[in-house]
Amino acid sequence: MQETVKDVSIEVAVEYQQVKDYYGKTLKNTNDLQTDACCTDDNMPRYIKNALTEVHEEVMARYYGCGLVAPEHLEGMRILDLGSGSGRDCYVLSRLVGEKGQVVGVDMTLEQLEVANKYIDYHTQKYGYNKANVEFKHGYIECLDELGFEDNSFDIIISNCVINLSPDKEAVLREVYRVLKPGGEIYFSDVYADRRVPTALVKNPLLYGECLSGALYWNDFLTLAKKMGFIDPRLVEDRRLKIDNEDVQTLVGSIRFFSATYRLFKLPDLESACENYGQAVIYKGTIPYHENVFKLDKHHLIETGKVFPVCGNTYRMLHETRFAPHFEFIGHWDTHYGIFEGCGTSLPFKDESQGMTESLEMNEATCGCC
Repeated sequence: MQETVKDVSIEVAVEYQQVKDYYGKTLKNTNDLQTDACCTDDNMPRYIKNALTEVHEEVMARYYGCGLVAPEHLEGMRILDLGSGSGRDCYVLSRLVGEKGQVVGVDMTLEQLEVANKYIDYHTQKYGYNKANVEFKHGYIECLDELGFEDNSFDIIISNCVINLSPDKEAVLREVYRVLKPGGEIYFSDVYADRRVPTALVKNPLLYGECLSGALYWNDFLTLAKKMGFIDPRLVEDRRLKIDNEDVQTLVGSIRFFSATYRLFKLPDLESACENYGQAVIYKGTIPYHENVFKLDKHHLIETGKVFPVCGNTYRMLHETRFAPHFEFIGHWDTHYGIFEGCGTSLPFKDESQGMTESLEMNEATCGCC
């Protein structure tokens, strides 16, 4: 396959090669990983597990992780997988989007792509499709433009513990925003640190390959996401990483690492805080596999049939996306009631008439956002 990448510095080129070597030559199967950084299967739903049983055993063996990120309502969607590896996630998504949907995987490691491409016909026949709805491209997730992806061309982008491996995460998110359709989202799992990782550790091939030392400091990630246009990042789930390898633990010292799944919507002009317009939604329970409750994020578990107060941003995330047909919407934008308590910055001024001081501390959120 032809190499596709923009001109980069020698240092960045070395980082690319280290990752390629680690995932193409050093690792032979999932058991070779030294940490559980790429595991996202704590609460994997049954329908995902069922889809995994249909994936070819060699594809499964060459996948270096133990989870899968898949948002709700995928039927008929066009999905891009960043860092698709051996194709395991793409083949599961191929099943979930159905024959009318499409899945495209991008990876820079030829050994992984060789496995992925080997089983396209196998899965097409397994699913009973008349033609394949999945394809794989060799390239770099920072350079989606060089792969011919047009603006506003994907409904959903997913990635499973890969963006931390990129030496240019800003370029990744910039390209993601460009190729997403308005109202589309990137739904992805990645690793984050509780502080900025020292440069010496970033240059360590083992720590970088294990998805640790390339991790962003969590607050730098939020700042970067907002800068790239994803104004209101929503945390879906998270967990502290377990490091069983003593040598790895010694190297990272007191730095704590977390695996977290975020969803970022391409919705221009979202507000920077949870503003209250007196709005609410009612979930109809009509999304397959999610009939009883819809989980927008960690703080929005919306039960079927229940009136659920929401901020303006949450209203738009449901009203201006593929989720709209599955909700009833209450309210409008005519009246603004200020900020939801506990969501962002509360009123910082003394109110002598009430004998109290509004503080900047976080309180229980009325809208469930915080």
